[in-house]
Amino acid sequence: MSDLKPVPLFDLTRQWDDVQQDVRAAIEKVLATQQFILGPEVAGLEQECAAYLGVKRAIAVSSGTDALLGALMALGVGPGDEVITSPFTFFATAGVISRLHARPVFVDIDPRDYNIDPHRLAAAITPRTKAIIPVHLYGQAADMDAIGAVSGGVPIVEDCCQSIGARYKGVATGALGAIGCFSFFPTKNLGAFGDGGLLTTNDEKLAEKLFDMRMHGMRPKYVHRFVGGNFRCDAMQAAILRVKLARLDGWIARRREGAAHYRRLFAAAGLIGTVTVPEELPDRDHTYHQYVIRAPRRDALREHMAKEKVGAEIYYPIALHQQECFADLGYTTGDFPESERATAEVLALPIFPELRADERERVAAAIAGFYA
Repeated sequence: MSDLKPVPLFDLTRQWDDVQQDVRAAIEKVLATQQFILGPEVAGLEQECAAYLGVKRAIAVSSGTDALLGALMALGVGPGDEVITSPFTFFATAGVISRLHARPVFVDIDPRDYNIDPHRLAAAITPRTKAIIPVHLYGQAADMDAIGAVSGGVPIVEDCCQSIGARYKGVATGALGAIGCFSFFPTKNLGAFGDGGLLTTNDEKLAEKLFDMRMHGMRPKYVHRFVGGNFRCDAMQAAILRVKLARLDGWIARRREGAAHYRRLFAAAGLIGTVTVPEELPDRDHTYHQYVIRAPRRDALREHMAKEKVGAEIYYPIALHQQECFADLGYTTGDFPESERATAEVLALPIFPELRADERERVAAAIAGFYA
């Protein structure tokens, strides 16, 4: 295989070939204004994202982590409070809870979609529960009706950092809870040229608080009614994201086409049943931020793929309740078996929009070769 070019897990240079002319023009426009923080580009991005997601308000911020942090701050989460979330997600989801000196309370996942299991949720709610954060992992929405039915009126903060463009019963993620939190990290389906994030809500009063929250809780200038943070969005990032937003649906369509192609390839190779491919659940369109299979002998498979020059990654190898920094929460191995099983089995394959059909064939052939 030494003569073959590697199949990358992700390659932004291919996207750059498509967007560079429009992005360069957008950057030049910002440079001409010399206005780099907030301003008309950020306001434009907020209006376009609100329209795209079908929400009343969108507030652009500095990162997905800061979106989650600002959302919990706006809800008044603090010492003594509990916030329920998944132990199978990126660290920031639980990290922001701890940063506010509240307690992360974990609920195991549904093995079909890797999202929080609504059937286990009710038992975790206590009088101290201040918010629930379902994570729409890998680009597929959590079961929001079931989560809402058992929430008891506790505010739901959607972690949409991997799910922009995904819908649940026709409604966009980010428009289903009290607040939606998005990330524009460069590798996301809609990625900036650095960090960026977004908050969404249909509650005007909450939107105004989130709007002030990103600017140290300040309005008017130098008047602070509450403590906020420096969560401001750069104008340069907003200008770049506006260019990319217009292409997002096309990119998602190509990810979905790639996922369908993988399924056909795995079926033709007799791999279905050996590996478990992503399941598209009813009323939930998958945007495939990641294309994640479950694989027996996952680590050995990944080593084999590396030898075949085929990219793959593990999202995520350690459940949050098993992280050293959360040891004081008192959880132990075995408390969340589905999350723990996922950490041992999941493997993300290349799925970016510019991935070629022959490259997907290389991925499938490498996996088939390993199990043969």
